[in-house]
Amino acid sequence: MSLFSLRTEPQKIKAHVDDLSAKAKLETRLSDLFISTRKRPAIILCIGTDRSTGDALGPLIGTHLSRLNLPHLHVYGTLDEPVHATNLGDNIQSIHDTFENPFIIAIDACLGRLDSIGCITLSDGPLKPGAGVHKQLPEVGEAHMTGIVNVGGFMEYMVLQNTRLNLVWRMSENISSLLTHSFLKVRYEYR
Repeated sequence: MSLFSLRTEPQKIKAHVDDLSAKAKLETRLSDLFISTRKRPAIILCIGTDRSTGDALGPLIGTHLSRLNLPHLHVYGTLDEPVHATNLGDNIQSIHDTFENPFIIAIDACLGRLDSIGCITLSDGPLKPGAGVHKQLPEVGEAHMTGIVNVGGFMEYMVLQNTRLNLVWRMSENISSLLTHSFLKVRYEYR
């Protein structure tokens, strides 16, 4: 059997925002991703809008990260300049026009099962933004993170509008911290 025919299964890790040991697994996986792609420009693409409480997760994360001014970590999607359904394609094109072979981690809020609310996921492969509200948008990223902010399956737009800001804020702080720690760890330990 050729080495090229071996395929690894895509990884998906899920951790509740309050589960420290599970979040440590997320941070380890993020570090592994940053290590394996450290010679490529790192892009964090935060998708969402501040016009909906539930969908503000991405722009909040982008704002937290952009305020840190981390060297060599490029952040798209903040409260000031959100990346949302109407400008996602333009932002993806801008990233590819600006950076050669970028490594993109896409981040978005999502809806899920009741027992998954408050969970953060990290998955290999592209994000399919807008799927929870039945929008056809371009897939993006070699890896993606989601925050499950509320329950899905019925009146998704109304559910996103009525999501508790406290949960979205806590998740944004946690995801920002996970990304920051893993990025800095790789940046300074593997020079």
